[in-house]
Amino acid sequence: MRFQDEPAVEQDQGPCVGVLLVNLGTPQAPATAAVRHYLAEFLSDPRVVEWPRLLWLLILHGVILRTRPARSAAKYAKVWTADGSPLAVWSARQAVLLRGYLGELGAKVHVRAAMRYGQPSIASGLDELKARGCQHILILPLYPQYAASTTASAVDAVSAWAARQRRLPELRLVNQFHDDAGYIAALAARIRGYWQEHGRPDHLVMSFHGLPERAARLGDPYPEQCRQTARLLAARLELEESRWQLAFQSRMGRARWLEPATQPTLERLARQGASRVDVACPGFVSDCLETLEEIGLQARAAFQAAGGRELHAVPCLNDSPAWIAALTQIAQRHLQGWPVEG
Repeated sequence: MRFQDEPAVEQDQGPCVGVLLVNLGTPQAPATAAVRHYLAEFLSDPRVVEWPRLLWLLILHGVILRTRPARSAAKYAKVWTADGSPLAVWSARQAVLLRGYLGELGAKVHVRAAMRYGQPSIASGLDELKARGCQHILILPLYPQYAASTTASAVDAVSAWAARQRRLPELRLVNQFHDDAGYIAALAARIRGYWQEHGRPDHLVMSFHGLPERAARLGDPYPEQCRQTARLLAARLELEESRWQLAFQSRMGRARWLEPATQPTLERLARQGASRVDVACPGFVSDCLETLEEIGLQARAAFQAAGGRELHAVPCLNDSPAWIAALTQIAQRHLQGWPVEG
């Protein structure tokens, strides 16, 4: 293996600190070819699909990548913005705001956003921070709840980058923040603010991304961390147990996934007489395909077809001040002891 050449850094530059925000990823365009490229990278990750490798690759390249990209591209086209993918737009915005908030507190920190799949990649983000002279880098995955398929996969990408470095910076990882008080408060503020503007629903569903049940049986802490987030958020909102429910969305394939599933839950609530249901997605800190299209369009249509009147998709945290303040506090805790003073 040939190690990467070390970037030229100004000799008089003192210790430098960087933060790399990591989110899942997005195609570069709402087009079939771009989505196929993205899905090939995403679904080839053994952390994401824990099937026998050869069998899964045959299915992936022989079936899924021949049929799914066009359908997914049509979905992305419904939520794409003039500035690009919502996930990429919000992630970049969060990086800019985090640097600004830290700067206001006297911390001189370089912040970059990266995607586990797609661009900007984790490797390119780390290369850029290292080229800026960063000798200390905090990896901050934007996944509040830990899962092997998300947080651990991001670490895999960092490790692959590190294996090619001649001189490694000091690295730290934020493992999870599912029960962080600032994060919970930011979620509650987001939902309360929405209710102040649009009124309150009959029922609140907290929808988290799903996970195969097998992963939970093998020890993944994700389901319990989702439940803990939901309980803390419900308590912060002072909701009675009968007024809220946790559910899991985005099932893929035929394996058993975590229950209850979001869309059947919404259909049941409609049949039981709920006129309006709001759906919040606490596991997503940025609006994306799963929140804007899957909940805002698909789930709404299913709820109304089952007899419900209104389904409201509460916006994710995105660039809300309470969330950026919470993100700043999370970063500060993990940056302790590093030379961040401006």
